[in-house]
Amino acid sequence: MRNAGADVVGWISASILLVTLIRQITLQWRDQRTTGVSAWLFVGQLAASVGFIIYSALVDNLVFVVANSCIATVAIFGQYVYFRNASREASKKAAPKP
Repeated sequence: MRNAGADVVGWISASILLVTLIRQITLQWRDQRTTGVSAWLFVGQLAASVGFIIYSALVDNLVFVVANSCIATVAIFGQYVYFRNASREASKKAAPKP
């Protein structure tokens, strides 16, 4: 039998993590920089999330199936933002100086 209190802790914890990750990506989007962030962060985050989705489904834990699916989606978007910013930084460096 499921413990509703444990599920509440899981949902709150997952929400905190998602808000934190979304905030970081929002800052990267706005600042258009890759400083201090590795592309491998999002690769690792996505790989871990996929593993946790599979594990959570196998142990029948809906909280973490949903949470890790959201985190995987954020990782994909984070990777997009990282490469977009890296491309813009490279274009600025390659542009001729007036």
